[in-house]
Amino acid sequence: MSELTIYPEDNVQPVFSSRDSAEISAQLAAIGVQFERWSATQTIDANSSAEEILTAYAAEIQRLKDEQGYITVDTISLASDNPAKDELRQKFLSEHTHSEDEVRFFVRGEGMFYLHVADKVYQVHCCKDDLISVPANTTHWFDMGPEPDFTAIRLFNNPEGWVASYTGSPIAEQFPKFEG
Repeated sequence: MSELTIYPEDNVQPVFSSRDSAEISAQLAAIGVQFERWSATQTIDANSSAEEILTAYAAEIQRLKDEQGYITVDTISLASDNPAKDELRQKFLSEHTHSEDEVRFFVRGEGMFYLHVADKVYQVHCCKDDLISVPANTTHWFDMGPEPDFTAIRLFNNPEGWVASYTGSPIAEQFPKFEG
C-alpha cells in the first residue's frame, strides 16, 4: 500500500504519515511532486513484455508526453535473483539530483523514494499503480530493498536517460532503509 511519511531532516521521528492517496498527492503537490494512481487497460504480470506494458498504459503515457514534453519512454525490471542487485541498490542509495524530472510508474512491485526538500525528508512508498514525478534538481534517493522485484515505466526528456549528480551528503544514511 502506498504511504507517505514526512520527517524533519535532522530527526527520524515522523511529523506526518498517511496511506490515503489523496492526502499523499496533496502533500507532494505542495513541494512540486506529482503523484497519481493509474489503472491498466489490460492485465499485466511479471511475464508481460515492455510492448504489452506500454500499450496497457498508452493513454496515460501520451498524456504525460503531451503535458511535460517527455520524448523517451521505456520499462525497467529488476528481480531478486539478479546477480548485480546489491550493486544496483547501492547506486541509487546516495542523495542525488537530475537535470530533468525523474518519472516512474510502478507496473508491479514496490520501492521507496526519499525526497529531501527544504528542511524535510519525504519518504514515499510507491507500489503497483503509483506514478511519481520528481522535479528536476530535487535532491532525493531511491531504495529498491534487499530483494528487489519490480517493473516500472520511465519517461525522460533527455534521450540519454538516467544521469545522476551526487550531492555527497550523508543524509540518506540517517533514514530507515526500505526492507521490502
